[in-house]
Formats: sequence, structure tokens, C-alpha cells
Amino acid sequence: MEIEAVKLWATMATIIVGTIAPAIAIGFIGSRSADAIGRNPEAAPKVQTAMILALAFAEAIAIYALVVALIIKFV
Repeated sequence: MEIEAVKLWATMATIIVGTIAPAIAIGFIGSRSADAIGRNPEAAPKVQTAMILALAFAEAIAIYALVVALIIKFV
């Protein structure tokens, strides 16, 4: 197998894992925070702040995966 084919497969794998894992994490964070706010509406501001921070970290993983995929593709 040529090196270009290996780079292509590695790029595809990085993109696949880098999009599926954060999507699952974001869905899990959103559902759990909605459950928490539903159970205790008075704690909504604290839960919402923690949720937004966790969503930002999950989204950062997707951005890191994009950067790694671009490095694999072009270097």
C-alpha cells in the first residue's frame, strides 16, 4: 500500500472518530443537564454554566481532531 493511501485512511479515521465522539459527548451532556434542570429548576444557572463549559471542551476535541487530520493529510 502506498504512503498516500495510508495517509488517506489515517485522515478518514481521525475525522470519523473526531466527529462521532464529540457528538455523542455533546448529546450526553445536553440530556443530563436537561434532566438536572428538570429535577431542580432553582439550580439552572449553575447547571447551565457547567454545561456550557463542558460543551466547549467537547467541541475543542472536535477541533483538535480536525487539526490532526489536516496535519496527517498535508504533512
